[in-house]
Amino acid sequence: MRRWKAVFAAALLAVVFAPPAQAASPVYGDFSLMFRRSAGQYAPPGEKAYQWAWSPQSATESQISWGDPASWPPSSAEHFLRSGDWVLLDGWGDNGTYYTERVTSESLCRGSACTAIPSDGGRQHYVRWTVPSSDYRLVAEGTVTEQSSGRSFRFRHEQTWGAPAPCSSAKFGARTCVKQSESWSSDQDLPDGSPLRETLRRDIRIAKGLGMAFTIDQQVDVPWHAVATEYWNW
Repeated sequence: MRRWKAVFAAALLAVVFAPPAQAASPVYGDFSLMFRRSAGQYAPPGEKAYQWAWSPQSATESQISWGDPASWPPSSAEHFLRSGDWVLLDGWGDNGTYYTERVTSESLCRGSACTAIPSDGGRQHYVRWTVPSSDYRLVAEGTVTEQSSGRSFRFRHEQTWGAPAPCSSAKFGARTCVKQSESWSSDQDLPDGSPLRETLRRDIRIAKGLGMAFTIDQQVDVPWHAVATEYWNW
């Protein structure tokens, strides 16, 4: 009996003084829902809605389409892959052809300190899978090639990914979001030797458990603001 009591007391002490369980770090899939058949709509206040939808292709690959719900599905889709602790962008399809994106240099920056990212088949390191607790910046440069013609153009893609932070909307209430601030520049459709031209700069918030486009604030090429209006699985 004494031995049983001693064993029980030891077990009780182990439970009482055990370190608290550590919560698992959030991952990008918790926010984007890229490996679920998820979809949503977003709109400028009082205007027509636009739509996005993820279409998983395998346990490690997924495509996302953006477009007008009145003419769904659109002809374009971006192709992403998960590789270890990264989500990579391979390219996108549009109007019956595929545009392969391959980087020539990539950097991961925290503050002013930047380190080169080793190549993973030339695909762009788009976002960390495990969501860090602090902001980080990605800079990628390379070439996009139109597979049907062989034509190519140069690009530069800069992104800052924010740590999870509170966000809210009138319809969906208080949530947790990560924010992607991105700038895209290229020499597409410009004369040879032209400097890259910025054609997109925007901030997108992605809500945990809901998905893409919780808010969009675009600065270039035209100012534009939209908020999520619907989310669903298909």
